[in-house]
Amino acid sequence: MARRRFLALSGGLALTGGLAACSSPLASGLTGSQPNTADVIFWNLFTGGDGANMVLMEKAFRKANPGTTVEATILGWGNPYYTKLALATASGTPPDVGITHLSRLPLLAASGLLEPIERTPLGELGVTQDKFTPAAWKKATVDGTVYAVPLDTHPFVLYYNVDIARKAGLLDSAGDGLVPLKGKEDFADVVKAMKDAGGAQFGAVMSITADPSTAWRFFSMIYSGLAGPIVTDSGTKIAIDDEAMQETVAFMQSLTGPNLMPKNLTGAGANALFSTGKSGFLFDGEWQIPTYRAVKNLKFNVVPFPALLGSKPVAYADSHALILPRNDRGDDTRTRNASKFVKSLLDSSAVWAEGGHIPAWLPTQHSKAFLDQSPQRNYVEAAFNAQYDPVAWYTGAGSDFQGVIGGTVIEALTGRITPKGMAGAMRSALKRYTTSRPPVTMK
Repeated sequence: MARRRFLALSGGLALTGGLAACSSPLASGLTGSQPNTADVIFWNLFTGGDGANMVLMEKAFRKANPGTTVEATILGWGNPYYTKLALATASGTPPDVGITHLSRLPLLAASGLLEPIERTPLGELGVTQDKFTPAAWKKATVDGTVYAVPLDTHPFVLYYNVDIARKAGLLDSAGDGLVPLKGKEDFADVVKAMKDAGGAQFGAVMSITADPSTAWRFFSMIYSGLAGPIVTDSGTKIAIDDEAMQETVAFMQSLTGPNLMPKNLTGAGANALFSTGKSGFLFDGEWQIPTYRAVKNLKFNVVPFPALLGSKPVAYADSHALILPRNDRGDDTRTRNASKFVKSLLDSSAVWAEGGHIPAWLPTQHSKAFLDQSPQRNYVEAAFNAQYDPVAWYTGAGSDFQGVIGGTVIEALTGRITPKGMAGAMRSALKRYTTSRPPVTMK
């Protein structure tokens, strides 16, 4: 019953597009006839640069294990991927290995869809807690059981134009590093200095108008410096700290209000302004690094955000992780092959870091292959200060929650909600989730 409720809520009964071809892994899985077309069947959601890097990592496994075949299937990002993964697993014919965002893990684990890592050969292969970034490993653990192997941490970070920062006198003695910053006053001052340095139209830019998820990341990072999650008890209780909410919104509006940042800006607009040197800072995810590397004559660097509100820096982040979906029809050989594949991807994760992601596997994070990568090595600290979405059945990467709550943040960034009014607006936006019946019981 719990699984049926989960599938119904996640849109699993609307099988549009996913079953168009009866020979597809998803379609065959639902009819109970999926053939074992390879020794390891791997589902992921990676396209573009990440997809190309993952293909290289898959090739490395094939080269090291010539007798073991891998079939990789790429599915639609966000809810479509998670719905199909849940459907295939609940029907008893899942992939051997899948990808999840750790922000999505609690619901998958509570639904009984995942094999605990301790029941696999991964521990025998050296995949143990001491070899992972602590924040990512903690997030991979649900009610004391580890259900996923973190591949990376991908944080929200601070990009800056090196030439403009030099004009503004914001570089350290090394020549391209940013001077140490701490506190909202420091930060507001350097944003203003970037704007006043000459040539910059804005001190900082961020995709706001058309990207609620980015607005949510920015808000969550700042608010988390002062208070705990906005929802607790597995998402059933609103836990907003009114004073922290007011201070957070006041600080955000101190940047957009005096036009240090534009109040309305799409992702394309932020890209254009930063790429052409019309903004000193860019607030975005590290996954945009390949985009800016391709811009001719743009010299930029990336660092973690400093502590803004509160005494310690916070990095809003998520992680890609590897999971072994539960398969009661599986066998020990397939599980061992899947475990060897997961370990190989960890060992190849310096390739994965080329896309900007911080390896969660410490042997790679400490390796020369990763430490030679710039600017990636400059924001590793963010992985240790990672703050994920609050635990709830409705949160996580690509969720409607991020869109709705991020939309409320946009209203504040554009000045349509006052700092005092934000707590009420956020409670109203959260009510639709906290009062809905969860699909499974989550502790």
